[in-house]
Formats: sequence, C-alpha cells, structure tokens
Amino acid sequence: MSDIYIAGVSMTHFGKHLDRSLKDLTGEALEGVLTDAGCGKELLEAAFFGNCVQGHMEGQDMIRGEVALRSLGIEGIPVINVENACATASTAFHLAVNYVKAGAADIALAIGAEKMYSEDKVKMFSAFDGAWDVHNADSILKQWTSMGDGLEIPEGTQSPRPYSVFMDVYAGFSRMHMREFGTTQRQLAAIASKNHGHSTMNPLAQYTKAFTVDEVLNGAPITYPLTIPMCSPISDGAAAAIVCNAAGLKKMADAKARAMRVLSTIVQTGSTRPATDLSRHCSRLGSQKAYEQAGIGPDDIDVAEVHDASATGEVIESEALGFCAVGDGGVIAERGDTTLGGRIPINVSGGLESKGHPIGATGLGQIYELVTQLRGEAGDRQVEGARHAMAQNGGGIYGVEEAVACLTIVGK
Repeated sequence: MSDIYIAGVSMTHFGKHLDRSLKDLTGEALEGVLTDAGCGKELLEAAFFGNCVQGHMEGQDMIRGEVALRSLGIEGIPVINVENACATASTAFHLAVNYVKAGAADIALAIGAEKMYSEDKVKMFSAFDGAWDVHNADSILKQWTSMGDGLEIPEGTQSPRPYSVFMDVYAGFSRMHMREFGTTQRQLAAIASKNHGHSTMNPLAQYTKAFTVDEVLNGAPITYPLTIPMCSPISDGAAAAIVCNAAGLKKMADAKARAMRVLSTIVQTGSTRPATDLSRHCSRLGSQKAYEQAGIGPDDIDVAEVHDASATGEVIESEALGFCAVGDGGVIAERGDTTLGGRIPINVSGGLESKGHPIGATGLGQIYELVTQLRGEAGDRQVEGARHAMAQNGGGIYGVEEAVACLTIVGK
C-alpha cells in the first residue's frame, strides 16, 4: 500500500441545511477537494459516489452519482454508486484506493454526500429502518433491548419524542457493557463531554458547544443510559478525497508535499457470535488485518476517529481497536487518555456526536480529519507530532454488532 496516496481532502460544514440541495453539497465538496489537491477535473479517471437516503427522501433511487456529478462537469468516466449504511463513504474510499492499486486508474475520486434533515420528522427518522434485516425487525429489536437484562432501568429515562431506532440498539449494548464490566453512565457522559469539547475547535462541526459531564447526564433522555448530548444528530453534509498512485501524484505537482500515504484499508463484515464475545467483534478482526497490512500496531496510532453514533460507540471501538483492554473503554475516557493531549486522542474532530453524522459522508469526514491532523493543519485541535492516524466507521446492524466496519490507517 506504500505507493497509494491521498492527494486531497475536503469537507463541508456538517449540519442542518434545509436551503441546500444534495447537488449543492456535492459541488462544494468537489470544488474543495480539487483545489486542495491542485487537481483539474480532467485528471479524474473514476469516481466512487457514496449516498444512503436520497432514494428514501427524494425518490432518486438510482444513478445518484451520475446525476450529482455530471451537473458538476464530471462525465465520461466510470461512476460507481456506493451504499453501505453508515460505512458508505469509507467503503467508497476503500474501493477508490483498490481501483488505483489494481492499476485501473492513476487518480480516483471518493465522495460522499447526504441530505437527511427534513421538516417531516417521521420520514427523516424512518430513513434508518432499512439498516437491518427488515424481515426480522421486531425480533432484532427485542434481542437488542434484552441484551442488558438484569440491569435496572430508571423510570423517566425514555424519550416520548421520535428518535432513531439505532439508539435502542446502542442502549442495549450500553446496558450489557454496564452489567458485564461495570461501565457507568458517568463514563459515557465523560466521552460525550470530551467530544463536545473537542468540537469547539472545529469550525466545520454541526455543534460547537461544550458540555460538562453533569450537563450531559442532565440532558434530555433518549433511552437509558443515553441522553441527547451522548447521541449523534441528524445531519446534512458532504466530504471527499482524491487518491492516486505515484504516477498520479506527479500529475498534481502542488499535492506532493502534502500528500499522505494510505497504509491500510479494510472492509470487515460481522459474523455470528455471542454478544459477550467481544474478541470476535468485527472491528477487532478488521483492525487486526489493518495493523498487519500497515506493519504497525495500536501503540503506534497517534490519533483516531471512531464511529460514535452514541458515546457507547466510542467505548466499543476504543476497545476493539486495541487502545485498551476490553471493559476499559469508559475508564480510559474518564481519566483523560482519549482527550486532546492524552495518550491516544480519539474524535478530536468532535466525533459523530458533535461534528455530525450525514451517513453517506461520515467516513470521508473521518478521512478529512486524519489527513488534516497528519498535515499539522488542525489548528487548536492539533495532535502534536502525529504520524499515524486511524479511522473506524461502522454501518448497519446484523446479529449483535455492526453489519460492516471499515478500518483505515493513514501515515506520513
């Protein structure tokens, strides 16, 4: 993988953009990544376009990438539409990298865009309903809500307002983790507080307001143990990356000094296992492959972006990636290991909880943060001396874990 590079990255502001179209957001990300790489449109030899819910929200079920990109002057090249739940954008990146690695192109574009926010809240939240087995939805939900059996659920800790069904999934895992390992709601609040604090230094984040741990605990409930500040919002946004080989990099003279190496990219699907057997979690298995491909280990990672659709997600993934022992994800966050300046800063962008989560763009938003950190261009949220950065992006639910996880390691 040493000869595959990220020549350019871009990301729009993530947030609620009712007055902007999917094409608008795609166009902003495209212009940004071309400028960042010093790359003309004519140099792009293939495009991988990530999107999840445009069909559900607008009826554009097919040819989404062709429609969005041709209006921006990208035509006459292969355009591959990618949908892989919340791991869509990182999957598009994975495909672009391997397309170039296979010799099919010298330069390829990976771009993800999502327009999720709507005044129609029922339609907006139902966009998530297809991210599990729709033929077995009732039993799946029952399975997840029962994962925490034996842990008392306080009264008044369930929201009467609509929310993503995936918060019930995360709550089920939270309660299991609390029962099995002694993880506390306060530790989850420490993760959310940390990520909201990081977001105050990210001008592209959806939310840039800091919360104390107590403010997170006292936030409006979603479903125990989760409160609103512990959960990712509904978001609109787009992000992009241009990947290339050495020959492609020579065509973009201005990009060479700031290009970063793709050390590994892995797509790992889940497998049938007991919920408590976290040694076989898909992110753990995928990260082991990613470390082997990159030739490094978890101790070599200087900064990480992980899929924290809820604060519990960061617990799951920090353990799965080997940054701590299983059961200690809440512990390391509470003592400051994962805060900017700590041993292994995680989600210094603000994470999905605060940066936002436009699901078809999220993974490339993570790649944007990794590259920005390695370039030393992250401003007040810069991790000093960062040389290796890692992203984990999960998608959907199958069995007792994500249906798919994408692991990416980038280095100088």
